[in-house]
Amino acid sequence: MSVLPGLLDVSAGTEPDTWVGAAGGPPGKRAFGGLLMAQSLSAACHTVDAGKRPTSMHLQYLRGGEAGEVADYAVTRVYDGRTAASRRVESFQSGRMLTVASVLYSSDLAGPSHGQLSALPGDPEAVPLTGPPGPAPAVPLDELDIRIEDDRSTGEFVRRMWWRATVPVTGDALVHTLIACYVTDLYGIDPALQAHGHSMQARTHRSGTTDFSIWFHHPIRADRWNLLESRSPAAGHGRGVITGQLIGADGTIAATLVQEGLIADRE
Repeated sequence: MSVLPGLLDVSAGTEPDTWVGAAGGPPGKRAFGGLLMAQSLSAACHTVDAGKRPTSMHLQYLRGGEAGEVADYAVTRVYDGRTAASRRVESFQSGRMLTVASVLYSSDLAGPSHGQLSALPGDPEAVPLTGPPGPAPAVPLDELDIRIEDDRSTGEFVRRMWWRATVPVTGDALVHTLIACYVTDLYGIDPALQAHGHSMQARTHRSGTTDFSIWFHHPIRADRWNLLESRSPAAGHGRGVITGQLIGADGTIAATLVQEGLIADRE
């Protein structure tokens, strides 16, 4: 029985607009930020009309969580309009706030469209199965096919992470979006260290995502190949930024994301 799709959903809490997310890993390990991101979005979506889809999400990681504990989510209905909605989501463990997020929603509207690549930069089937770029004890890696190519040929570090779910993904489009939010936070800030010849896995620096923003342009299919191509345009004062595009198997740019993270020298 697969774990991943159900792990990202939430169940109703004891108070209105409160939700509970399952624990995502073994006790004693740090909670995976991608799980808090996906469960926050899931909680927000439970309070929005089905005719509106998420168009963007901005989440701040305030403190680390415990992988072996459930998380509580509180949703504030900031705005509900005819074609748009806004939600604020706070996550907690044992009463301590872990993250705060804002999610915007919109009905689909007619308008110009672009963001289609003529060709993908490579073939995922030709890339060896690597898994994530480091340990991920809180992630069901047996349900994900992850293949990473790092490119320094132009002098700029570019990470290409091909990924897909290897378990059946049923349900509506939201399930696929939740899996994408979950996967794209795997070592997300690593390119900011790789640009200087370091890595999160080497633990030469204090590192971790502090801020994650994502804009959803087109539907995502988590059970097909997706490419997250990311690079770091700037870093300073112990913080780095990465920008990325999530590209579907047909070359459609499905989402744009930006992460800020800690990349500070160890004292």
